[in-house]
Amino acid sequence: MLRRGRPERRGVRGIAAQVLDGKEMAAAVRQEVARRVAKLAAERGVVPGLAVILIGEDPASQIYVRNKEKAAAEVGIRSAVYRLAADVPADAVRDLIAHLNADPAVHGILIQAPVPRHLDFEALVGRRSREG
Repeated sequence: MLRRGRPERRGVRGIAAQVLDGKEMAAAVRQEVARRVAKLAAERGVVPGLAVILIGEDPASQIYVRNKEKAAAEVGIRSAVYRLAADVPADAVRDLIAHLNADPAVHGILIQAPVPRHLDFEALVGRRSREG
């Protein structure tokens, strides 16, 4: 079997392996997600909403969240990022999660890891009623 002109390769124990084009596959997945989001909006009037909670100034997390915002926009998903200071009290984060859980426009909540040491990531994640 050929994929983009590359021959099939033999992998571990002689099992055939196929070289895949990751960028091409990712583009196809994004296109399918965009199609489904548009269909959901057209048929039910629902635009999926993602809330992202970013606590602190971790540079890698900032890049990751920025990329998630861009990816969501590209497929028609509404996103909102809640940037909180590294010293935010746990109660304030729990209150924000409760607020987002109650918001009918939010269908998923992503809590970006890592979180500062004074916060219990697993406990915060457990408070979400909308997976993200």
